[in-house]
Amino acid sequence: MSRLEKGLRTPQPDQAEILDQVFGLSDKEYFVGLYRRILSNPGGPIWWMDWLEEIEPRATVLRSWDPLLVPGLLQTEGYARYLLSREPRIGPEEVEERTRARLRRRSVLERGDPPLVLALFDEGVLRRRIGTDQEMREQLAFLLEAAERPNVTVQVVNPECVSGLLGTFMIAELPDREPDVVYADSPAQGLVSADPNVVYDVWIRYESIRAWAYPENVSLKMIKDVMDQWT
Repeated sequence: MSRLEKGLRTPQPDQAEILDQVFGLSDKEYFVGLYRRILSNPGGPIWWMDWLEEIEPRATVLRSWDPLLVPGLLQTEGYARYLLSREPRIGPEEVEERTRARLRRRSVLERGDPPLVLALFDEGVLRRRIGTDQEMREQLAFLLEAAERPNVTVQVVNPECVSGLLGTFMIAELPDREPDVVYADSPAQGLVSADPNVVYDVWIRYESIRAWAYPENVSLKMIKDVMDQWT
């Protein structure tokens, strides 16, 4: 089972269907989807629960922490394009493709039953120049606009918090009592896991970081004040 989930072994079509039936996943076609994705992407291992395709779009709650940047789900086009254009050995076409892909993530905010989004990020993010002054103003203005949605909470975290220095992560709560899933970023490859021990550790870290967050009204005032300084 673990070899199937890690993409180290390809399930046969009938085996994938049986596994979906056994685990009550026939309507979601988890293992059937795994089989299809392995066939279409045979060059390397994949995780059968792809975050962008199967986790984030179905989440009922998305919690995120970022010590360095505005969370990807709330990035503007200019902010995202500048970031991606500075990736090592990346070409213009790939920059545009990845920028469009990042912006498509916003569709989860527009769906009929959007998830509750709880975004935490370090105070230094507000003053870290990404692109031009105008692009920074637009990015901070978008954060204020997003925070007006009843399902979106944006909080700035005191920079003295050291619990989150290990890196960016997200926690997704899923419907139908499915287990929580976490995504942890790294320079090489992101980790997507529903392992209870991993999820528990990330939850503990999230709560430790959240204890250092300013109240939302204070956070939004900070964003507005810094936005006015980007001229």
